[in-house]
Amino acid sequence: MAEPSEKPARKPAQFSPRSIFLIALAAAAPSLAFAYTAGWLYPQKLTPGMIIDVLSRRGGDPIGHRRNHAKGICFTGHFEANGAGAALTTAPMFAAGSYPVTGRFAIAVGNPEAADSAGRVRSMAIRVLGPGGEEWRSAMNSSPVFAVSNAQGFYELTAAYDIDPATGKPDPQALQRYMAAHPESLPFFNWARTAPWTKTFADQTYSSLNAFVFVDPAGEKHPVRWAMQPTTAQEPVPLEDIAKLPPDFLEQDLKTRLASGPLRWHLVATLAQPGDPTNDATKVWPDERRHVDVGDLIVEAAEDEADGPCRDLNYDPLILPEGIKPSDDPLLPARSSVYAHSFDLRAAEAQHYSRLPEKKAEPTP
Repeated sequence: MAEPSEKPARKPAQFSPRSIFLIALAAAAPSLAFAYTAGWLYPQKLTPGMIIDVLSRRGGDPIGHRRNHAKGICFTGHFEANGAGAALTTAPMFAAGSYPVTGRFAIAVGNPEAADSAGRVRSMAIRVLGPGGEEWRSAMNSSPVFAVSNAQGFYELTAAYDIDPATGKPDPQALQRYMAAHPESLPFFNWARTAPWTKTFADQTYSSLNAFVFVDPAGEKHPVRWAMQPTTAQEPVPLEDIAKLPPDFLEQDLKTRLASGPLRWHLVATLAQPGDPTNDATKVWPDERRHVDVGDLIVEAAEDEADGPCRDLNYDPLILPEGIKPSDDPLLPARSSVYAHSFDLRAAEAQHYSRLPEKKAEPTP
């Protein structure tokens, strides 16, 4: 591929505290791309292209970038499986051992130049490589629930944030109409309004939101959700102070922390009981469900996305190893299909996403 041409530098977008909450909700899903797949076709024949189009109407210039969670940074590290997961799944990366990880932290915005304060939802995506060419990819969010239960709901929610050309802002009545029609979104909105803000990726819990199925060595199936639970203590920051931070404060904080040593998360699987919804990511499972700590994610280094190893990865949640199967959640095939559509667009637009200039070697004294 030819080296992309340089783009003129763009001033990072700045947002008032009032606008931060509104803008963040427009992007509140773990890439929230949906599929042209049996089971979620509606009378208007919702397609991946329609989802991409509605995501692209939120402002900014996403050309060459992911259409959602557009601003991110790559990381590398490894997953240290403790062996506890091997009783639940035959996935090779849950057997005791160490497995390489390529990941990405991001904020849920459509504009890659947005200030980090615009990202109410933060995300972690990982690719874990196991023996025999097996891979496990997962895209997780800092919210404990998803904003919608199906692709149609996401389309309508995102459309509610369409920019009115006359005002340059979303129509506030559109969101009210959406909420009246979609009460299932209320738990997410309550979280977005009340959860503490922080100034780091390191202290967030990142949840799968969607359910999956572990298949154990005996062939028994276990519906599960998983979450990355941080070992870094959370330090809440007032929203008005978040708005005053530099536009790239999350990236700066991550690099500063990693300069002092690796960051660690516990990977915890939660097992469903009969009756727990596996097809609705807007609903939480009871706290008393069985939780199994299956190992630790160790993040060792970060790299700018423009030249980083996550730039050209598609964190498709249906790229799963043997021993992990998709559940009946309709969002999974939906996300998978439009992640692929978004990836194809990014590949075709690569010349619009400049790689970093090569650093010149320092002259020898």
